[in-house]
Amino acid sequence: MKKLIALFMLSGILLFPVTTKAQDAESQDSAAVETTEVVEAAADPVIVDDDVITEEKGFHQVIKEKFIEGDPTYMTPVLICLILGLAVALERIITLNLSTTNTKKLLSKVESALEQGGIEAAKDVTKNTKGPVASIFTQGLMRYTEGIEMVEKSIIAYGSVEMGRLEKGLVWISLFISLAPMLGFMGTVIGMIGAFDAIQAAGDISPSLVAGGIKIALLTTVAGLIVAIILQLFYNYLVSKIDSLVNAMEDASISLVDILVKHKLSK
Repeated sequence: MKKLIALFMLSGILLFPVTTKAQDAESQDSAAVETTEVVEAAADPVIVDDDVITEEKGFHQVIKEKFIEGDPTYMTPVLICLILGLAVALERIITLNLSTTNTKKLLSKVESALEQGGIEAAKDVTKNTKGPVASIFTQGLMRYTEGIEMVEKSIIAYGSVEMGRLEKGLVWISLFISLAPMLGFMGTVIGMIGAFDAIQAAGDISPSLVAGGIKIALLTTVAGLIVAIILQLFYNYLVSKIDSLVNAMEDASISLVDILVKHKLSK
């Protein structure tokens, strides 16, 4: 029995190093396989979608590219129309907003000044107030000594002058609205002429020959129409603003005459 146990112990001692060496060999083989797979994976080409890498272009970049593609020779006049038209429109918007007056508040001040200090006090109020309504009031008060009829005539005459000042610059915006599409259509015609010249020179109709000329034609047309649309929006806003100011001037002028009549009768 002791011999049998000793035999098992001896065989275990002899087999243990072999088993350990076999396990070490297997672990080394698996590590080598994993290393080979990593190397092969790194060596394989990575396919990347171009749409993912390509960054989206900004709005100004797209506009710049289309401007160049449309030929700066034809696109520059359209751009000048837009710049000048916007400059005039913004100047008019600022001027008209500064010309807006609270007519009810002004009328109450004029009436209280008439009651306290007479015509001269009312003149001081209107002269210190900005806007076309106050200017019309000043002209009417200056004719007060000549009678109510002269006051009305003075208000009507000077109201026409103020209305002309309010409409100043609108003719230029209207000009650029009409001119921008015309310049765009001119670029269209010139582009089509260039396309047909290319066809005539080549003696064959090829899409590649006419594509450039047609593209210039379309881009210039679109540019002219966009400029006209933008300026038309500003033009309509200015016209509506002027109409509201003119209506305010007319209503305030009628109210001023009523106040002057009331003041004259109360004297």
